[in-house]
Amino acid sequence: MNRFYCKFFQVQGNKIIILDPEQLHHLKDVLRFKAGNKAAIFDDKGNDYSVKLVDISEKQAEFLILKKESSLNIRKTKIAIACAIPKKSKIDDIIDKLTQLGVDRIIPLTTERVIVKIDPAKGLQRLKRWEKIALSASKQSQRNNVPIVDPVTDFSQLIRQSQEFDLKLIPNLEGSRKTLKEIFAKTNPKSVLAIIGPEGDFTVKEIAEAIHAGFIPVTFGNQVLRVETACLYIASILNHELT
Repeated sequence: MNRFYCKFFQVQGNKIIILDPEQLHHLKDVLRFKAGNKAAIFDDKGNDYSVKLVDISEKQAEFLILKKESSLNIRKTKIAIACAIPKKSKIDDIIDKLTQLGVDRIIPLTTERVIVKIDPAKGLQRLKRWEKIALSASKQSQRNNVPIVDPVTDFSQLIRQSQEFDLKLIPNLEGSRKTLKEIFAKTNPKSVLAIIGPEGDFTVKEIAEAIHAGFIPVTFGNQVLRVETACLYIASILNHELT
């Protein structure tokens, strides 16, 4: 069944009004929806709706709600992944796959060794692109919410803003580190932030800064993973341990 997204304010009584031009185009011109066609809609509050199209025009589509369900399988622990921006356009794929894995917040990150520099003038354009990728991946994977995608954030800025998380992890390649198994044997956090470094790892200064702010250095074992692999690995482990 075709699946669409709306903001909660678009739910009006027993109806849902779709106003987004791209979704309207997809409904009207691609899928050629007619009155009576059924679909699924999810909103930004974790609700799922079975709906039937009542009317569609160039400006809006009106659906009648046939059934509403509030998700009962929302993970209690919120997972955030901050990822150093890799070369080429791999950050797009990372956002797509982290969304499919159920990550709640994705933070594109700049560190001292990040090679890719995003022009601030194009930052909003890139953010809108990433939000569209996250929305598309949410629809495809049938998750009932869309992750928050932050603007590009500087490492030190992220460290300063990390107090809201119960558990903070910084995987890296050197020094004294714990395994993820050790950590989850002793903790049951309500929110967790893991920051993945760039090719070449974090600098000694960055690791010290993170540890001072309460981050726990962790190891992924003997293998040295690419940035995109490390992101998916930690997201999968956190999902397994915290679901």
